[in-house]
Amino acid sequence: MPRVHRAVAAAAAIALLGTACTGTPAATKASDDPSAANVEILFWHGWSAPSEVKGIEASIKNFQAKFPNIKVKVVGNINDDKIKQALRTGGASSPDVVSSFTTTNVGAFCSSNVFADLKPFIDKSGLNLEQTFPKPLLDYTQFEGKRCALPLLNDAYGLYYNKDAFKAAGITEPPKTLSEFEAVAKKLTKPKGDSFSQLGFMPNYHGYEVTTSQYGALWGLKYFDDEGRSNASRDPNFIKAYQGQKKLVDALGGYAKLEKYRTTFGDEWGAKNPFHTGQVAMAFDGEWRAGMIKDAGVKFEFGVAPVPVPDDQKDTYGKGYLSGTIIGISNKSEKKNAAWELTKYLTSDTDAVVNFSNAIHNVPSTFEALKSPKLAEDPIMDVFIGIAQHKDSNSAPASVNGGAYLTTLQDLGYQYEAGKITDLPAALKKADEQIDKDIAQAK
Repeated sequence: MPRVHRAVAAAAAIALLGTACTGTPAATKASDDPSAANVEILFWHGWSAPSEVKGIEASIKNFQAKFPNIKVKVVGNINDDKIKQALRTGGASSPDVVSSFTTTNVGAFCSSNVFADLKPFIDKSGLNLEQTFPKPLLDYTQFEGKRCALPLLNDAYGLYYNKDAFKAAGITEPPKTLSEFEAVAKKLTKPKGDSFSQLGFMPNYHGYEVTTSQYGALWGLKYFDDEGRSNASRDPNFIKAYQGQKKLVDALGGYAKLEKYRTTFGDEWGAKNPFHTGQVAMAFDGEWRAGMIKDAGVKFEFGVAPVPVPDDQKDTYGKGYLSGTIIGISNKSEKKNAAWELTKYLTSDTDAVVNFSNAIHNVPSTFEALKSPKLAEDPIMDVFIGIAQHKDSNSAPASVNGGAYLTTLQDLGYQYEAGKITDLPAALKKADEQIDKDIAQAK
């Protein structure tokens, strides 16, 4: 399951991908015959939960039924750092096909040439990308015009809310604007001494699924200008985004008090997630959370809505942050044609996309899968499908050094919310300089 915070956490490691390469990896020609008997390819992915593993195994089984001559060896729970090392070194034990949860790393995968250019395979197969995939997904699977990846399912982020807590507080509907959001969050917050018995929302950047890129999606931030330079100090929405988050932190008790309460939270991926336990009444999260809530056996009724938007952007309500799993082919693979057959099947076969989406509760990534009658009927998932198709939904752009720029902006956020930065315009200008320097070094 792709997660926004994984993109930030992986950025530092994957940034080495571009800077550590001393030359362009030699590509192996796609000369294999995918129809030959007993072709074996190695597929690496990052899924680890039992339901996820079961879902990908079912997809591979169906692929091999369609291509009985291609045997797929599958290895799961692989992170981006291990992917980076394997793709650079190559060898018999390195993967032919790789999936990653980190969309911002597409820039590093493409520019360093560890992922093969997919255009020749796409052209030969006749796959029409624009008619198959929504534009935001096509945007985050290419870099500077080079198509080195395809989308494999999609993630959309929305607002989960505790309906029982809403009812008890006399709140009849989820907030649509940030001013409404602040008012609702304050109304749902119940102080208890120097802590809380219930918090309306955890706004701190160390909170689960609360990042600068998540908040940034609400404002539609433009991270880079047309020349590729960092744009944080020149886009006025950056100041609005940071100040809006800080305003919410202060309104709900202040940074120190919130941080102390945050230390009482259980694991994000376990049954004791603070939304599950009722410690927070609202949370930003992806479509997968609904299944986790049900698995945890929570006693309250919950709902999902799009995230609230800035008051001066009311007409964009319904949008949200998008991310997803990306899949590519190793440039050093000696079985690229067979690898392409698997890549094409997993990403564009409607039944394959629908079945995998149903299995792991992610948003389908193709137009046909989104409207398939085989897609499981689920009113919660319908909300996320709507967010995924909204014209103003957005994702953080790829960069040559992965998500390193997001790490810089996230670090700024940590310091600003804690009161360690008071001159925000100067800090944003300094962040621009650091981001531009890092990108230049990577290039």
